[in-house]
Amino acid sequence: MATRPKISAKRLALQNFDMNYSMQFGSLWPSIRVSLLSEKKYGALFNNFSNIEQITQELECLNAVDFILESQKVVQDLNPAAGHQDSESAVSTGPLAVPAKSQAQPPPSLSTLISPNIKCYTFPKGDISLFPPARPDTIGILGYYLLDAASVLPVLALNVQPGDFILDLCAAPGGKTLALLQTGCCRELAANDVSISRTGRLNRVLHSYIPPNVYDIVRITSGDGRKWGDLEANTYDRVLVDVPCTTDRHSVMEEDDNIFKSMRKGERQMLPMLQLELLVSGVLAAKPGGEVVYSTCSLSQLQNEYVVERAVELLNIQYNIEVRVEDLSIFRRLFQDTFTFFPNCRLGELVVPHLSSNFGPMYFCKLHRLG
Repeated sequence: MATRPKISAKRLALQNFDMNYSMQFGSLWPSIRVSLLSEKKYGALFNNFSNIEQITQELECLNAVDFILESQKVVQDLNPAAGHQDSESAVSTGPLAVPAKSQAQPPPSLSTLISPNIKCYTFPKGDISLFPPARPDTIGILGYYLLDAASVLPVLALNVQPGDFILDLCAAPGGKTLALLQTGCCRELAANDVSISRTGRLNRVLHSYIPPNVYDIVRITSGDGRKWGDLEANTYDRVLVDVPCTTDRHSVMEEDDNIFKSMRKGERQMLPMLQLELLVSGVLAAKPGGEVVYSTCSLSQLQNEYVVERAVELLNIQYNIEVRVEDLSIFRRLFQDTFTFFPNCRLGELVVPHLSSNFGPMYFCKLHRLG
C-alpha cells in the first residue's frame, strides 16, 4: 500500500494561513499572501556608536532615507498650529497624542511621541535595492544592523525616556535590544531570553555594535520569561514583550526551525497560552505607571489582539491590576509612506506585507499599567 506523500512544513503553514487569514483579511489576503511568499525588504538600523558621519554618507549614497526622520514632516502637518485642524480628532487620544494647543505652540518634537535617537534607513516604496553588509570600523564596530524595518516600531512605541530601567523579556536575536540602546536613555537594560544558544547570539550581536562602556549597562540572562513577574515584580519603567510566535514569513519560506513541522504541533498549539503568560509576566515586572509593548511577527488575531484582551482581563481579575490599552493609530499617520498598515485592528497596530513595501508582518500594542 502506497504511503501518502509527506507535506512540507512550509506547505502546511501556507494551508493553515489560507484557511485562517482568508477569513480574517478577506479580499486583502491574496495581496498579503503573495507578498509573504516574496523576498522581504530590509532596513538598516543605524548604529550611533559607530562613525556617524561616515555611515550616514554611505547610506545616503545608496539613496536610502531615515524613515523615522522623514516622519517629522508628518508630525508638523499634524500640529494644529500648522493649520491642519481636521487632523486633531484623529490623534487626540492616548499618550502618543498631539495635544490641542494654542496657535502659538511650535510643532511637537518627534521625541515626545516615540523613543528618541533611533535612526533606520530604508529604500523608498517600490525600490527593491539591497543594503550591502556593514563593515567594521577601525575599532571593530559595525555601522548598521540589517533587519525588517517594521521590527523597530515596537521599540519606537515604547517611548523610552532618559533614565529608564528597561526589560527586554524575549530579547534574542538582538535587533530590538540594539535599537533600545540607540536611544541613549537606558539607565540599565535587562535582556532576557529563555534559550542559552539565542542569548549567545545576542551577546555576539551586542559585542559587534556597542563599545564596552555601553555594554556595562546591559544585563543578559537566560531565564523563563513567564517567571519574571515573580522574580522582579514592580521593577521596570518600560518592558518590551516580543513573544515567540508562528513567525509567518519564516514559516512559509524556510523548512529549518519551522514551527509547522509535525513534531512541533503541540508547541504551536500552546503558543497563545505562552504568549499570554509572557505578557502578564511583563506587566507584573513593570512598575505601577510603567508601560509595556507587546509584539509579534504574526498576522494571527489569536496571537495578537486576543492575547492582549485576555491579559487585560486576567490582570484585573487575578491580580487586581488595571491596564489601559493605548491608542497607537498615530503610527499609521507617521509611517504610512514606509509601511502598509491593516486598518481594522481592534487593539494595537499591524504592519502587513505588501509588494511595494514588503516589511512585516509586525503587530505591536502598548499597555499602560495603572496600578
